[in-house]
Amino acid sequence: MVMKMNLRAKFPRTFKFLLLLGDLFWICFGAYLPFLLLLDQQTLSRDLSIYYEILPLLLISSGILLNINNMLSLVRKEFGQIFVGLLVFVFELYIVVMASNFFFRFFTYPRSVLLMAMLLQYILLAGWNFFCWRLEKKCVVPKNVLIVGNDDLCEAVISRIRMLTSLNYHTKFTCEKFSHMVTERSNDLIDLIIVMPGVELKSKDEILHYCQARGKQVMLVPDVYELFCYGIELDQIDDIPVFRAKYLKPTFERRVVKRGFDLLVAGIGLLILWPLFLAAALAVKATSRGPVLYSQIRVGRDEEEFRVYKFRSMVQNAEATTGPVLAAKNDTRITPVGRFLRATRLDELPQLFNVIKGDMSIVGPRPERPVFVEQFKKEIPGYGYRHNVKPGITGMAQVYGKYNTTARDKLIYDLIYIQNCSVITDLTLIIQTIRVLVTKSSTAGVENNHGTVQVGEYQVHRL
Repeated sequence: MVMKMNLRAKFPRTFKFLLLLGDLFWICFGAYLPFLLLLDQQTLSRDLSIYYEILPLLLISSGILLNINNMLSLVRKEFGQIFVGLLVFVFELYIVVMASNFFFRFFTYPRSVLLMAMLLQYILLAGWNFFCWRLEKKCVVPKNVLIVGNDDLCEAVISRIRMLTSLNYHTKFTCEKFSHMVTERSNDLIDLIIVMPGVELKSKDEILHYCQARGKQVMLVPDVYELFCYGIELDQIDDIPVFRAKYLKPTFERRVVKRGFDLLVAGIGLLILWPLFLAAALAVKATSRGPVLYSQIRVGRDEEEFRVYKFRSMVQNAEATTGPVLAAKNDTRITPVGRFLRATRLDELPQLFNVIKGDMSIVGPRPERPVFVEQFKKEIPGYGYRHNVKPGITGMAQVYGKYNTTARDKLIYDLIYIQNCSVITDLTLIIQTIRVLVTKSSTAGVENNHGTVQVGEYQVHRL
């Protein structure tokens, strides 16, 4: 049993390594093939030097971008997600290649060779990743899950597990309180225990010991307490070891570096994206009455209010009769052009001026309206901590969440970002935002068709 568990634990690392090696091979081979197909023998020997010059850049950039785009683990994805992810990856890779050529003039890559290389690399990578995806799905054993927590929170996780069949999780049981009586009777049927927020620390301690002793996997859905413990530093009082919790606030040095990065990215963005500004403005003006830009009061760092600017995506005076309300999925107030601008995030472009002004950052929690901030502060413990940093155009909640992600879950992402904000984190999230723009999120209703089994004094719900 121990040997089998060790093999399972080593498989993901071995698989990632082999997947990466295969990806790099097909990337290099796909960049080499166009030289053979498009160039005659006389030019081939001369222009192949370009290939050898660009090879180190291809290898280093590919390794970084594959990791950033989370393309080294396939088993929890549908192949459609892999298909889109590879498309984004190849696009990002050649943005890096063309930017290096433009700024540093290390090489001059023929356009015909470049375009064919992109196409061939995508086809080769898609075939290789499809083979690896099928192989990984056959090798990974499905996990039976026990969820510990109150019914409402459990149902939210159950609905996601049922919707995401690629996870290979099968929810067998839920219970509100953990006890050895519950788990011993279903020990052979459980591979993974998911612990929801609100479970007492004593119960969490028991679950962790239980899983450690029996080789079970455990996942904790964090609350604010766990976030304070995230990334804690070891300290001591004389010879007594203590953990020092980090503040949910970046240091002054980090804020200075982040401000410099924001100004650099916003300045480059304005220089490069001005044609999109012009096209969006003309489209809004030509298709609906009212101003091109829309401004609204939002809450920024230290809960100071500021005015955010966007391209108008709704009809004029959209809240005249309803008052402040959150936009719904199929909101009739959104214009056809506005729907496209929202889907592609082009409506957010004017916020680059907010970044230059200093009200916002490129990456951070999304700014919310004062009326909703007050509502969420009453309903969600720790919500005020997200105002320890400037709000951002994009953020961790936008990259990893969906349009129907709850305010509480978005807060967790925002607080994790605040603890880890840096230039590297911001660059990673900016690159991942490109993938989000071309990926649509879906929702599914929550089913409720489980029975209840009494085990001792506890109710266990069989699913």
